[in-house]
Amino acid sequence: MLNNIHVNDIVTIAKEAGDAIMKIYHRDFSIAYKDDHSPLTEADTLSNEIICNALKNLYPNIPILSEENKAAPYSERKQWKYFWLIDPIDGTKEFIKKNGEFTVNIALIHKQTPVLGVVYAPALNDMYYAKQGSGAYKNTQKLPMQTNRTPEKQLFVVASKSHLSEETQAFIDALETETIEQVSKGSSLKLCMVAEGAADIYPRLAPTMEWDTAAADAIVREAGKMTYQYENNTPVLYNKENLLNPWFIVKGVNQ
Repeated sequence: MLNNIHVNDIVTIAKEAGDAIMKIYHRDFSIAYKDDHSPLTEADTLSNEIICNALKNLYPNIPILSEENKAAPYSERKQWKYFWLIDPIDGTKEFIKKNGEFTVNIALIHKQTPVLGVVYAPALNDMYYAKQGSGAYKNTQKLPMQTNRTPEKQLFVVASKSHLSEETQAFIDALETETIEQVSKGSSLKLCMVAEGAADIYPRLAPTMEWDTAAADAIVREAGKMTYQYENNTPVLYNKENLLNPWFIVKGVNQ
């Protein structure tokens, strides 16, 4: 199945969704609120429509799970060998603040593992993409682009801009290194920063959903890093009965 999917096609879909998002971004737009009080804009809805329609046309036999669609019951989902996992706009709060730190996330999951991921930041014009066995890239540059050779002296840590928990900050403060350089970033760009080497570690001791991380997690893994569960240091799994992620830490495999 994976051999028949071309990552460039998914990059094109993400770009199309991003172009539509930016037209709304540059004007006034309406904001609604979902049952969990998270914001929803017309850009989320339009992006979701563009992505889902394009994927259905290209790959009609692969099911789709999106933040903005009603999720199939687990009794059905657990039978899926492959499926698309989508967040039409990850970082809607950043979109509303107009700080540019939001992304379009499209992932392909195979048996609980992300095997293809595209993360597009349209306001920054950055495209991250990866396919299992084919490497990870930012625009056209292979990841990682840089490596910290002296982590015992200085660690570069990225954390959430809008959702930094006390537990996450305590974890960062307890890291064993001479100097900690901490930066904040919105959306799945945090995982991408670890993948490219701009950050050494991204701890997330706070809630996220599977669609928030899947696409960037595929990029992290293909860049030679990993998204580990905080509790047991094993890789994060997808298509669980509960789509809530465990607390996790994104870092190099040997860190």
